[in-house]
Amino acid sequence: MEIFLANPRGFCAGVDRAIEIVNQAIKKFGAPIYVRHEVVHNRTVVAELKTKGAIFVDEVEDVPSGAIIIFSAHGVSKAVRKEAEEKDLTIFDATCPLVTKVHNEVKRFSKEKRETILIGHAGHPEVEGTLGQFEDPSRIHLVGDLSDVKALKIKESNAVSYVTQTTLSVEDTAEVINALRVKLPEITGPKKDDICYATQNRQDAIRALTESCELILVVGSVNSSNSNRLRELSERLGVPSYLIDSQDEIEDAWFDGVEKVGLSSGASAPETLVKGVIERLNRISPAEVTNVMTHVENIAFSLPKELR
Repeated sequence: MEIFLANPRGFCAGVDRAIEIVNQAIKKFGAPIYVRHEVVHNRTVVAELKTKGAIFVDEVEDVPSGAIIIFSAHGVSKAVRKEAEEKDLTIFDATCPLVTKVHNEVKRFSKEKRETILIGHAGHPEVEGTLGQFEDPSRIHLVGDLSDVKALKIKESNAVSYVTQTTLSVEDTAEVINALRVKLPEITGPKKDDICYATQNRQDAIRALTESCELILVVGSVNSSNSNRLRELSERLGVPSYLIDSQDEIEDAWFDGVEKVGLSSGASAPETLVKGVIERLNRISPAEVTNVMTHVENIAFSLPKELR
């Protein structure tokens, strides 16, 4: 068997920053530290932070008054932030700066009284946080696919803008944007695509793997949007793919007659899990590893000054 290893893969700058914020807060202030929702969507990362003293909660109301709370990398609505402030919580914001960029766009559109369309997946924490930046909820609309665009009703077609969730499929999003431009010729969007660099780069790496692989494994949790998009992209390009949380989910039968396996990981999956998958594949069949480089990433985001 030959393993083709995607580069880049795994942690992005936003995930690195979010995890480090939790680690540094525990180190500086001691446990417990409360985190609203999973700081990043990965089961292994969350389990490790729990052992260090992080307590993950669904809502701000679950946090004792005066405690420390960390907002996840996916961001929160204005209402959630206000609730935390009213409870006198010390807030550390682990929202990815690229998500914050989208929040700022939405706030500006809200202030300018422009109807706004958010392209994204209903129920995702990032989407809920972004929707919650708009002052008038009736003037921001969520669309996920072409059927949503078709059903969309806009009051002022000459004053409408769009933004996108940062972890979407590049192709799917382009398709939706094109449909919006046909339906609403005067629609405006961000000068640069809101889909983050890490999501784009990991999708490009999957495209490269599909050129030589018979099967692709994506390491990531089932609730990780960007990991799901990687698996879907592989399938769309004609290569069977499995999304796995760890080597424990691998089935030997997947590799019957397979000689070339692609391996990547979502932006919130730690590299230790990738190494575990390689070890597991070597137990199925002795494997050579070939690195496939499509982009070099050297981006880093700074921590809040209180935690540096």
